Order: sequence, then structure tokens, then C-alpha cells
Amino acid sequence: MEQLEKHERMQIWENIQQALMNEQIDQFRADFLELHPYDQAKIFEEQDGEVRFLIYTYLSPKEMAEVMEHVDRDLVTTFIAEMVPAFAAKVFEEMSTDDAVDILNELDKNKVASFLTIMNKEESEEIKELLHYEEKTAGSIMTTEFVVIHHEMTVKEAMRHLRKEAPDAETIYYIYVVDSFKKLVGVISLRDLIIAEGDWLIQEVMSERVVSVPVGEDQEDIAQMMRDYDFLALPVVDFQNHLLGIITVDDIMDVMEEEASDDYSKLAGISDVESFGDTALQSAKKRLPWLIALLFLGMFTASIISRFEHTLDQVALLAAFIPVIAGMAGNTGTQALAVAVRSISTGDIDKIGKASVMWQEAKTGVITGTTCGVLITLIVAFWYGELYLGILVGISIMATLIVATIAGAFVPLVMHRFNIDPAVASGPFITTLNDIISMFIYFGLATLFMNLLLGG
Repeated sequence: MEQLEKHERMQIWENIQQALMNEQIDQFRADFLELHPYDQAKIFEEQDGEVRFLIYTYLSPKEMAEVMEHVDRDLVTTFIAEMVPAFAAKVFEEMSTDDAVDILNELDKNKVASFLTIMNKEESEEIKELLHYEEKTAGSIMTTEFVVIHHEMTVKEAMRHLRKEAPDAETIYYIYVVDSFKKLVGVISLRDLIIAEGDWLIQEVMSERVVSVPVGEDQEDIAQMMRDYDFLALPVVDFQNHLLGIITVDDIMDVMEEEASDDYSKLAGISDVESFGDTALQSAKKRLPWLIALLFLGMFTASIISRFEHTLDQVALLAAFIPVIAGMAGNTGTQALAVAVRSISTGDIDKIGKASVMWQEAKTGVITGTTCGVLITLIVAFWYGELYLGILVGISIMATLIVATIAGAFVPLVMHRFNIDPAVASGPFITTLNDIISMFIYFGLATLFMNLLLGG
């Protein structure tokens, strides 16, 4: 079924809710379960606690698990807390292992221990294994629900094994092949397996060129790899090449969204990703570290201006152009920062090189700086009738834009060189840094050419 628009969901929900409130359980289940799990989740999210409690009552753990796998990650912990613990534990059992681990990582450790104790032993052990891996690594996002076959099997035996294991597997488009030591030795697509002769050995039809990732690999690098190779799944191995699990494309889409959200937050000067579920106090705690740091940097900018108080006293009109120069420096620095961070995050930096990025941004800075410098010179000369002041502001703008553009690209590239997340070089940080640089340039030039200004 196609994804429903919000008004369509509301109309369907009215019918479902009517059945629910009238205790027409069979009618409710028939209407609700006919929807795609995504639409079930969106309808579920929009209900109040009393209605959600009824839904917990009328759905099985397996049905509820499908809903929870599509619920917004910011809300899922709240919904888990509403459930009876025994029911919640059963829901975790029915979920894909990697999805269950993602949610459990957001919960209090005591609650996690409680759920694991209630859960089926086999499922509990699988989840425990994944919980041990460091967050944002291959181990933390892989699933152990996949089909694996032995290289000495025949195609007929492999197909029989596939039919048996497929219902519990997250994907069957790629089937991974291991040897007697459970080491990854090959891969075969479902298509190749279907068209192969039944008595052929798997080792004769499999591909030995298997791209895999180590269990400790960073999830951002894995997302890059899956994008480059157009994979639907990627095997995860340990240092001895034992097959531990697979990462599927749906997990990578979640990773890409998470990384983009994280980078956006850092570029906005927020230390951690905020959500609409955060309280005002939680949001303030996430924003304050950067704001306090930027406050002190801002005071440094103010101290620079105060050092040139004598220059301002002699030509008061200089103060009128402080916001223009500082604003232009911040804007162009942020633009260069965005280009540099994007080239790093997409991997383009490895193809074109850091020097090429810097050279490109330097040329861009010269062109934009010269253009804006000439334009502001003409404006000031005609508007205020001050030719020398116009030239001073024009040269300051030109120099500031060149330096700010280079700085905006240089800072994230240096951070990347030392394995620091380049998004930390946030927009507010670059803006404040360029404010300092622009004030030095502007008032330095003004002091140097004071005689011309006073004479003009």
C-alpha cells in the first residue's frame, strides 16, 4: 500500500478508533493491520496515552514490534516505558536484533538489564553481543539475522537451507559463504543461486571477491562504502575474517540521517542533537557550552574594537561599516566551511585533494572579495561622498573575504587531518573567528591610512 497523507491517516484512524472504542477488536485489527507498518506507526504516534494503551492490549508483541520499528526514534523510548515490562520484552524479541539494540542503547542500563532477564535466552544473548560493541561502529548497527551457507554445499542443499532460514532473515538478496572455520570466503546473489544447476557446488558458483568491513569500522565510513559500491548489504568480520553479521541498506539510511542531523547540529553550534521531545532545560544544556565559548570570543572582538577607540574618535563614520564587514566575513567563511565539510563527508576530498580544495576556495575568495570590494567602494563614495573611506572599506572587504574564505576551508581540513570531526568547526565558531580577523584588518588599515581619511 502506498504511504498515506496525514489527512488520509486521520480519516482511516477515525474508523479504526470507532472500532476500538466500541470494543470491536476484530474490526480494529482488520483495519489497522491492513495498513503499511509506516502508516500504522504514524497513526500510533498521534494518539494519546489512553488510546495507545488500548492498542498495546489488542496487538500481539510481533505486530507491535513492526509498528515500533517505524516509530520516530525520539518517541520510541517513551512508548516502551508505557508498556508492561513483560510485553515490552516480547516486543524486543520480535524486533530485528539491530533495531532492538538501537532502542536499548537509549534506555537506562537498569531497564536494559531487566528486559534482557525477561527475554528469551537465545534472543537475549544475541542482543547482549551487539550491546558490547562501541556505538556508531559496524558492530553496533549490524544484524545477526542473515542467511549463511557452507562452501561445500550443493546448490540444491543451499536452496533447501535458504527456504528454511529466509523467514527470519533480514535480507536474502545476498547469501554469504563461509568455510569450516566460519571464515567469510565468498558471496552469491539470490539470482545466481536460482539459475545455477542443483548439483553444482557453491564454491564453484560463488564470487570470491567479497567486500567486507571490520567490526570496529566507523558507521560513517560504512555509509560511504555502501554508497560507492551500491550494495544492499555488507558483511561484518572480525580480525580473523570470521563472519559476525551484516549491515543492510535500511540501517545505513538511518545512519546517514543521524550523521546529517549530527553535522547540522554541530554546524549550528549545538553540542548534541536536539529533538522536539527535549525540555527547555535540556535544550539549554546542549546549547550553552558553545554559546559560552562564543561569548568569550565575542568579548575578544569587543576588546579589539576598544583598542582602536582613538581611530574611531577621529573618524566616527568608521563604526557604521563594522556590521557590514563582520557580517560579510562570517557569511563567506560559513559558505567555505560548508563546501569543505561536504567534500570531507562525501569522500570527494580524497579524490581531489586538500590542496585543490584550498586553491579553489582561495580563487573564489579573490573573485568574491574583489567584486564586493569594488561595489562597496562605489557605494560609499557616492552615498557618503567619501572616496578615501570608500576605498578603505572596499580594500577591507576584499582582504576580509579572501582571508575568511581561506580560513573557512582551512579549519575543517586541518581538523580532518587530525581525525577531529570537521563539523565541530561550526558556523558560529567560524563566524566569530572571522569577526576577529575582519576587525584587525579593518581598523589596522584605518589606523595606517588615518591621514588620508582626515585629509579626504
